[in-house]
Amino acid sequence: MKISRSSLLGLGAALSLIGVPATAHHSFAMFDQTKLIEMNGTVAKFQWANPHTFVIVKDAKGTVFTLECSSPNLMTHQGWKANTLAAGDKVHLTFYPLRNGRTGGMLKEITLPTGATLRGW
Repeated sequence: MKISRSSLLGLGAALSLIGVPATAHHSFAMFDQTKLIEMNGTVAKFQWANPHTFVIVKDAKGTVFTLECSSPNLMTHQGWKANTLAAGDKVHLTFYPLRNGRTGGMLKEITLPTGATLRGW
């Protein structure tokens, strides 16, 4: 069986793409990055998962905010761990709200009960 040179080049190009990670899988257009909300809250849940980590917090009125963060890999380089937050932790945070008006957004920064401040992205 003969394999042409162009077939081998095509196969090589296709195989080289297998190891290339996706660098951008969605837009940040859903977040209004011209507005920044600052609030105190209580952690309801900390979801350490790929492709994004989420911090779910309740404000003083009991309103739940779901805040998207970066990937666990990138957050680890900023000092985060899977057990950085626990349900019940009192935190201070800033985030970019969702454009659609729902209670959520993109976490910019969070101050932990220890006083340490970490970035969400």
